[in-house]
Amino acid sequence: MDGMLSQEEINALLGGGLANMTNTGADSLSDSEKDALGEISNICMGTAATTLYSLVNQKVVITTPVVNITRWEDLTADYARPCVFINIYYKEGIDGNNVLILKEDDVKIITDLMMGGDGLNPAPELSELHFSAICEAMNQMMGSSATSLSSMLNTKIDISPPEADLVDMAGDIDEAKVTDFMKRDFACVTFRMTIGDLVDSTIMQLYPIELAKELYRRFTGEEEVTATPEPPKQAPEPTKVEPIQQAPQQAPQMMDQSMMGQPMMGQPMMGQPMMGQPMMGQPMMGQPMMMQPDVNVQNVQFQAFNPMINPVTQQENIELIMDVPLEVSVVLGRTRKSIKEILEFSPGTIIELDKLAGESIDVMVNQKLVAKGEVVVIEESFGIRITEIIKEKI
Repeated sequence: MDGMLSQEEINALLGGGLANMTNTGADSLSDSEKDALGEISNICMGTAATTLYSLVNQKVVITTPVVNITRWEDLTADYARPCVFINIYYKEGIDGNNVLILKEDDVKIITDLMMGGDGLNPAPELSELHFSAICEAMNQMMGSSATSLSSMLNTKIDISPPEADLVDMAGDIDEAKVTDFMKRDFACVTFRMTIGDLVDSTIMQLYPIELAKELYRRFTGEEEVTATPEPPKQAPEPTKVEPIQQAPQQAPQMMDQSMMGQPMMGQPMMGQPMMGQPMMGQPMMGQPMMMQPDVNVQNVQFQAFNPMINPVTQQENIELIMDVPLEVSVVLGRTRKSIKEILEFSPGTIIELDKLAGESIDVMVNQKLVAKGEVVVIEESFGIRITEIIKEKI
């Protein structure tokens, strides 16, 4: 060594020491890992923006993300104001959590829109109701993001209900409201979010380095499978049929007379097949089946109808339907109104019909026009006096 420092060491010393040199090890991310994390976040936030649009009924645009490695001190320098920290914990598919950071004013506008307001006059302070509303919004947004992430990683991913807290980032880290991974270097994904003409702001999503690396391995297919794979199922071996061993044959002179008429070991009994031989009527292996004899199939014969019978000449039996009830209704008039006009109805509203004063009204039977009439009063009830019977088909 000649005592001279290299250019890299000089740059590191000017930047604050050798410890701040570029590191792509366990405490940092490579360019490929940053690109993968940005692509994952871009797809997930695109889905979340669609969900937020359905909640606030305003056009939501979330731009392409920017990924950096940062720490708490640098984060507070950029966000020196109270912000809402939303913790999202994964309970299935991924081990870890991330944090979504929204500005306090943005949360006020979003929750005001969710509650039916116009977003122009949000509440001066966030209450428990606002935190519940933003948690519900984030639950639906990150739930849809988890669905997109499941499709990308080809595994089921589920989240727990998000938790929201108001954090004053002007001071030191609040360990009660901030997760442990923010006490060291972490990945920060920054988005620009616009909601109609009401919000034009920046949101951030924070990932621990370990979770970012795991997402990269899953995304690129480099994740090691820790579960023991199940052995492939083998086809069952065919059952071996051992031949029946025959008893040693004895000389004819040694055979007892009592064995006459009984089958010897290995010989089939009367009517029983040998092992491996087919039963009577069953084809042997390799032999074709016996063809079934042809069946005589004929068309069914129906009795001929007598065309000389005329239904008109048959005796009518109208008594069968004399007791059938029919609905009689009187139509005073009709008109058309829009939904807006109908919603403006109130007691005292006058509705103008298409009938003129003194014009006959329609008498309907089962929605069919059968007569014309005029309105009369019978004691304390209204009635209809028939003035014309409709004989032509309408």
